[in-house]
Amino acid sequence: MISRRDAPQWVKEAGRAATRAGGRLTAGARMLPDFLMVGTQRGGTTSLFRALAEHPAIVQPNFHKGVHYFDVNYTRGMSWYRGHFPTRSRAERRVASAGFPEGTAPLAFESAGYYMHHPLAPERIARDLPGVKLIVLLRDPVIRAYSAHKHELARGFETEPFERALDLEPERLAGEVEKIKADPAYVSHSHRHHSYVDRGQYAEQIERLFELFGRERVLVLFAEDFFAEPEHCYDAILEFLGLPQWRPARFERHNARPGSPLPDHLQRRLADHFAPHDDKLAALLGHEPAWRRTGAR
Repeated sequence: MISRRDAPQWVKEAGRAATRAGGRLTAGARMLPDFLMVGTQRGGTTSLFRALAEHPAIVQPNFHKGVHYFDVNYTRGMSWYRGHFPTRSRAERRVASAGFPEGTAPLAFESAGYYMHHPLAPERIARDLPGVKLIVLLRDPVIRAYSAHKHELARGFETEPFERALDLEPERLAGEVEKIKADPAYVSHSHRHHSYVDRGQYAEQIERLFELFGRERVLVLFAEDFFAEPEHCYDAILEFLGLPQWRPARFERHNARPGSPLPDHLQRRLADHFAPHDDKLAALLGHEPAWRRTGAR
């Protein structure tokens, strides 16, 4: 049997259209997320998402990793959003079949790497999903920036070489946050697809999440730790969510993009830029980020 992730694109699109139509009609019976993975893009979120989605007490959106409601689809309304998730009865049957302790409730989630960076998404989430928990997976911002550029090139959203894209970023992003805030329906191409450096300035984004949700509802992890010791990170997430301990048969790495290594002069340029931001992140979290703790740079 072909899994939905391996199905032809036309099958996926047809399934998504049918799911959205049916979902809106039955929105009242469907779940809303109990937790969200909010970032960061190119930070290992796909690998973690798929590992979490295997847990029998966790359900994902139908045909989607991320619905992108709180960033670029917010004008569609909550019933549209809710229509993407399974019915509670279906999720409860899945939990029951796993033999977990009585009273174990299923949790729904989605993952959208733009939520943490989007100027309006965190406030929308806090308002519309009271009590929701957030998982943040961070990655060395130098490596993340280079990986994001390769990703955007492959998707056709970028045409410039990496160094040129770095030089252009301030000009591309100038005024875009103000435009998004002025018009909630506005979707900024450059803010979403060309934020190589800006997205890696993590401290300000994490600080905003702490202020909106409280530290107790935000779990910050590092991709370097997850790929080195996935079992430890996975167990910590289940404890954070209050779910029974369980592990998938194996942990896989998805969406890695091979290519030429980052040139030394750009490595130094980015490391120097991110150093004060990493200092602020370490002070905010009370410990060094993994890429500095492990001596990666």
